Amino acid sequence: MAKLYFRYGAMNSGKSTGLLQAAFNYEERSQRVLLAKPAVDTKGDDQIISRLGVTRSVDFLIPPGSSLRELFRRQATADPAGTLLENLENTTGSTEVKPVSCLLIDEAQFLTPQQVDDLLRIAVLDDVPVLAYGIRTDFRTRAFPGSARLMDLAHSLEELKTICHCGRKAVFNTRRQGESILFDGDQVAIDGADVWYQSLCAACYLEASGGRLG
Repeated sequence: MAKLYFRYGAMNSGKSTGLLQAAFNYEERSQRVLLAKPAVDTKGDDQIISRLGVTRSVDFLIPPGSSLRELFRRQATADPAGTLLENLENTTGSTEVKPVSCLLIDEAQFLTPQQVDDLLRIAVLDDVPVLAYGIRTDFRTRAFPGSARLMDLAHSLEELKTICHCGRKAVFNTRRQGESILFDGDQVAIDGADVWYQSLCAACYLEASGGRLG
């Protein structure tokens, strides 16, 4: 049985880089992978962007409220040109579409809990490993709904580590606008859309927030 993996970390912990490396490793062995990310992540449009400068287009975007398993099935039964399997059968008589060896999800914190449930179904019922990468908590130290559900369901949890400017392990993310640190606002504000983020250790976060959590 395939498994659902959640690899999480603060900002700048190499999540997108790790995802792209995992995709490369599969494809180096001639295995087919599918890459996806939530449509709410408008940074880079349909691109996964690593802070090391590596980019790659996703195979499909995941709109809010959509059935992730249905989106996966449609993409999995399409040839590289995007022709659905049922159309191939009508025109060529062939059903030769390479099976998917792994589904990789970037920015998984933006998924709905129902979409995370679909990830488990893809792993267990469709027998396709799912690697989901994302942030565990927002700038107020509160769990994203998608991340909380992944913590509930994932067979394997792996923390990707990065460091605070003080040298300790960073665990929290601060939202910034210019030089100001924000502690109020919507849970989702995409990096680059008038705001940016900095990962901090717990001590530096509490110092910056005046002891405030949430």
